[in-house]
Amino acid sequence: MLAFGLLSAPAGAIFADQTPLPVLTDAAQDGDMAGAAVRLDGRVLFKVRGSTSLPAAARAAAISERIEAVAGDRSINPGDIKVISSPISEDIVAGQTRIMRVLPSDGVFESMPYAAVAEYHARKLQQALASYREEREPRALVRGISISLAATAVMILAIWLMTVLFRRLDALLAKSHADVVRSAPQDSVSEAELILWRPVEGLVFGAHWLLRITLIFVWLHVVLAQFPATRWLSENLSHFIVEPIVDITLGLVDYLPNLIFLLVLFVVARYTLRILHFYFRALERGSIQLRGYEREWAMPTYKLIRAAVIALGLIMGYPYLPGAGTDALKGVSLFAGLLLSLGASTAVSGIISGYFITFGRLFKVGDVIKVGEMMGTVTKVGLLTTRVRSIRNEEVAIPNSSITGNSLVNFSALACDRGLILQVEVGIGYEVSWRQVHAMLLEAARRTPELLSSPAPFVLQRQLGDFAVVYQLNVYKASAEHMFKTRSELHQNVLDVFNEYGVQIMTPAYETDPQVPKVVSKEQWFAPPADMLKDTDGR
Repeated sequence: MLAFGLLSAPAGAIFADQTPLPVLTDAAQDGDMAGAAVRLDGRVLFKVRGSTSLPAAARAAAISERIEAVAGDRSINPGDIKVISSPISEDIVAGQTRIMRVLPSDGVFESMPYAAVAEYHARKLQQALASYREEREPRALVRGISISLAATAVMILAIWLMTVLFRRLDALLAKSHADVVRSAPQDSVSEAELILWRPVEGLVFGAHWLLRITLIFVWLHVVLAQFPATRWLSENLSHFIVEPIVDITLGLVDYLPNLIFLLVLFVVARYTLRILHFYFRALERGSIQLRGYEREWAMPTYKLIRAAVIALGLIMGYPYLPGAGTDALKGVSLFAGLLLSLGASTAVSGIISGYFITFGRLFKVGDVIKVGEMMGTVTKVGLLTTRVRSIRNEEVAIPNSSITGNSLVNFSALACDRGLILQVEVGIGYEVSWRQVHAMLLEAARRTPELLSSPAPFVLQRQLGDFAVVYQLNVYKASAEHMFKTRSELHQNVLDVFNEYGVQIMTPAYETDPQVPKVVSKEQWFAPPADMLKDTDGR
């Protein structure tokens, strides 16, 4: 080995103007045994070996560049390519141009005498040069264009015929499908679509596009093969497309037992969830009843069980996933878990609050509630937010975490039991008998519709103030719906009754007695423009 290195050193200086002479070492012998391909027009002519000073890829690229230059020089004929012997190598030349130098190490690489290797490479170069020139003749280009146009016309015609055929097939399937739907019971239509028609439609659709892709692949293979600049694409098209598909198919065959397990697990989980959904929907509708179980709990319970079933399925199926246990999948799982833990704290808090609201029976859809300063009717209870319609007909989304973190007033929860109590307070002077005030307030309550007579309204003396006695009228309403409208009507009737009996309302306070009581006589009740209301409101 040392002697060969010494012999090859002068040759490296001679060849420095074109390609440095490889110096064979043990490291190169072990690490560069695969060699690199020398190409012309994308076709592999032969392979060469490299060394530590000149890697195989760099040597092959330099040789390929010189071969292409020789091929483009019309003054050089294929017969001009010869082998010239020297004491340390066999040189392949074309006229005055040295294409490459074949060394003893190349003979070791090819497992044959390096002189024979040089002769073989020279013959390959002669054939490649002749083929390169012939493929660029005008008649060859004309022939390639003609074949490409013919192939394109055939492809367009084939695609048109295939489109017409599959349209007719789709129409036939649609007609058969419609006949089955008309003849089948209404409850079994979805099952028939799932079991029969959807797979058939999927197969037809897949076959259509598979034929199209195959046709385009053949067309590309034919057209690209007609021109020298693209012939290498044609020859490697199967390598680019078919081989990956074959590798994927073989991988799927090897993975088939795990895939079958995952498919069975998916089917079992899917139909388990469908059965659970059907059961809890029946609970929600009241078709199925459980003692002590509220209908509003049905779908939240289903969502909890669905999450548990999906989580269990993922845990069972994880070991059978492609790449399970690899560092890459572990890294992705860790990254996803980190993102979930950092970004989902608010969502998890909202979900927990949502289930607390649902199963704690704090309120339900249709209840009138007050959270902080917000008051309205509940329209939807979600996992993260509760939607409320305000008295101004605005839809407000309140986070569930805010509801559980603040005081909540539910006006509807007990209204169906004994009724919702509405209160009105008035301040009346000490000169008026409390018995008369009680009677007037109860009369105002009797005149107000939508109030319950049982339990009966009642009046309380709330305060003996500095200037007036504060009376509180308490009335019952069957529901919290329209509570503001009912309270407004009650205020109107209180004003009317006190005006009828000439009793002045002193709220909030006064300093001296007025000369004339501050009341509205009955003759002034419908003073303009209130006279327009007299026909519709007789009060």
